[in-house]
Amino acid sequence: MVKVGINGYGTVGKRVADAVDQQDDMEIVGVAKRSPTYEAEIAVKKGFPFYAASDKYLDNFEEKEILVEGMLEDLLEEADIIIDGTPKKSGYKSMYEKAGVKAIWQGGEDHELTGLSFNSMANYEEALGADYLRVVSCNTTGLLRTLYPLHRDIGIDNCRAVMVRRGADPWDTSRGPINSINPVLDIPSHHGPDVQSVVPEINIQTTAVKVPTTIMHLHSNIVELEEEVDAEEVIDIWDKTPRVRFFNASQGVDSTAKIMEYAKDRDNTRGDLNEIAVWDDAIKVEGSTLYYYQAIHQESDIIPENIDAIRAMTELEEDPMKSIRRTNEAMGIE
Repeated sequence: MVKVGINGYGTVGKRVADAVDQQDDMEIVGVAKRSPTYEAEIAVKKGFPFYAASDKYLDNFEEKEILVEGMLEDLLEEADIIIDGTPKKSGYKSMYEKAGVKAIWQGGEDHELTGLSFNSMANYEEALGADYLRVVSCNTTGLLRTLYPLHRDIGIDNCRAVMVRRGADPWDTSRGPINSINPVLDIPSHHGPDVQSVVPEINIQTTAVKVPTTIMHLHSNIVELEEEVDAEEVIDIWDKTPRVRFFNASQGVDSTAKIMEYAKDRDNTRGDLNEIAVWDDAIKVEGSTLYYYQAIHQESDIIPENIDAIRAMTELEEDPMKSIRRTNEAMGIE
């Protein structure tokens, strides 16, 4: 049983904690947080041992009558591996190194922090026994979920993808845009190089725009394949790919809002969608050129990747597909 600690119990940390709690080969030994928010109270109610990020935050927790087991340093003594869900560049790596604990960061960090960027299907074997890695961002995870199977089974000459990004997460009232479409003027955007940090062979260029929505990202992808195929061959590849889910306008699902309504109606935890959504009625192939849209629930698609990363790094499972199936079954991902 692998002992998992969570440093940073926010959007990612709380979801990973719940996912770990669903697995039968790992357990939560504690979560650490800086501030006594409602999330801290919920963590305690769920029975997760709670730790303060440092002693300078201790009085805040005592004022809110939140029971603290100790400091982050104490949690590191209990854990085999830490999920770092803190804001990017928080700088905890030296602390993890000193404690001799493995650690997983999220996609907001640079590849250079760990030298290993992770996607369950694309490079699981590279993570076996690793001490540190980063699970790539929600957008990069989404791109790899659909592009890697095409790269593996057909071959990709080139991909051009436009990231239509949400302006903020639903809870984040301090960001925008509110009434604007903001192009990301760094061209190409970081998403293409981030894909290549996992699979260097994929030739990809990306641009991005921010739009006034909070619920999902949407990608418009044009892929030049190495062979002429038809749409049914592409659909068949993705149909066999874990964590890709098809939607169709004829079912009444013609927007990101309706995808998220589906997730709620299905009683998914928090209304999350861990899978990548692809409209199968909008998959078009002309010769060797593939066109498609996909949508990414930015709060949750990376959560199963974190679970698989734990298994790879601690060598609980050497086979990526076995880990993916095990994670999916425990989390209720079909």
